[in-house]
Amino acid sequence: MEFIRDGVMDRLPPLAALRAFEAAARHLSFKEAAAELGVTPTAISHQIRLLEAHCGQPLFRRMPRPLALTQAGKELYPVLHDGFTRFVAAFAALRGDGAGNVLKVTATNAFATRWLVPRLPRWRRLHPTLRLEIIGTDAVLDVRAGDADVALRYGRARPKGLASETLLRDRFHVLGSPALAGPASLPMPPAALARLPLIACDWPAHDRHAPTWDHWEEEARKRGGVVPRMARLVSLSFREEPHAIDAVLAGQGIGILSDVIVERELADGRLVRLSDIDLPGYVLRGAWREGHGREHRIREFLAWIRQETRGDVS
Repeated sequence: MEFIRDGVMDRLPPLAALRAFEAAARHLSFKEAAAELGVTPTAISHQIRLLEAHCGQPLFRRMPRPLALTQAGKELYPVLHDGFTRFVAAFAALRGDGAGNVLKVTATNAFATRWLVPRLPRWRRLHPTLRLEIIGTDAVLDVRAGDADVALRYGRARPKGLASETLLRDRFHVLGSPALAGPASLPMPPAALARLPLIACDWPAHDRHAPTWDHWEEEARKRGGVVPRMARLVSLSFREEPHAIDAVLAGQGIGILSDVIVERELADGRLVRLSDIDLPGYVLRGAWREGHGREHRIREFLAWIRQETRGDVS
């Protein structure tokens, strides 16, 4: 491919190699890039090597796993990605396809408020032309009917009748503010935890493995020792998970919270783990209607979420 700039003939790599690199860098996976572009992982690898030969240096660190970008790859990716994004936006504008630049995302209130919204400035820097419409609700919207383009939902099984991708898994820990826990040595035994105010959150009655105080008590009893009837000691209960989190952060009691939802608060010390007994959580998946006309946009958004969970975006 050739173009003229200031009277100088410049040469670009083949478009197929550029597309292969952009998809592989976005997913950090040759396999997922191949699935997106409808080719084999071997074909992606071949195109990447062609591009690396053109650049004169490697763009990926392939060993040890997981796949990672080299410094050259990190410099090339945002420029190339932004270019493709602008191409799509320009053609959409020519077609009058304004809706093509809006992606409707539904997520639980807790995930939207505490995980997604604080990270959106990074999304906007990477994808300035694609507007997100965030629908925070614990109600299950019908993505097949077009209520949203993609749903971010926690569950234990894949949603039926929808395309989906696994994004992350969480665990639930007994957490509290350092001010409330005081100078007690950690982890605290169950009897010591029982002397603190306990906060609970409602979970669906059909979920037999929900992260409740009842189930935490069962797990604690497997370890032996004295375990009080924790569920009977709950002094404050909330129907909405964000309210329970706010109460724990305010020092009103201790609660069993998702390590993903309160990741920032654990990192900066506003919350501490009070027990070494934890509970399995849920799988967060992105789900969308099969055959969605903007599936490439959906996969692009979900790939960004996976990058955020790996800490790849500064």
